[in-house]
Amino acid sequence: MFKAELIEGAARFRSSGDDPTRNLSACPALVLNADYTPLSYYPLSVWPWQTAIKAVFLDRVDIVASYDREVHSPSLDMKIPSVIALRQYVKQSEFPAFTRFNVFLRDRFQCQYCGSGDHLTFDHVIPRRLGGKTTWENIITACAPCNMKKGGRTPKQAAMPVRMKPIRPTSWQLQQHGKLFPPNYLHETWRDWLYWDIELEA
Repeated sequence: MFKAELIEGAARFRSSGDDPTRNLSACPALVLNADYTPLSYYPLSVWPWQTAIKAVFLDRVDIVASYDREVHSPSLDMKIPSVIALRQYVKQSEFPAFTRFNVFLRDRFQCQYCGSGDHLTFDHVIPRRLGGKTTWENIITACAPCNMKKGGRTPKQAAMPVRMKPIRPTSWQLQQHGKLFPPNYLHETWRDWLYWDIELEA
């Protein structure tokens, strides 16, 4: 009964402030896998506070750290989780899905002809009219001006060398690239779990 009330009524929790909804949307929980690594770097794996609280009471996660903010139900006062870890390990696929976003992430959101980060699209290195396929190994990020300039030619024909040879990345490689693009919001309790590989200050 007590747990069911909390699970079904998470959205009815009230904050300890004057305005029960003030800034609660700014209290997401960083979600770690069971090995205490982030499920994803880019986009960063975060859940809304209501989802995190439900997961706690469904015994699906452990609370690693909490905000100073509290929420209240008729039967419970509780600090909002800021970092949670799954109890069951989620195995990541070895290779990511072949999507426009993942191509951009592989290429670090830069045109592979000029390095621009604006007006990005994608380009067939070997044009389709010449038998080029839509695969990881033949698709690169390109800005619209470079894409139009290259047209239906090969990079050699257009005198536009490709900066990095396109490859099929692993999920690990994409996550490493994701570390280069931290979100605007990083709570202090998240930092030890996101940047453990940076040099520690003496």
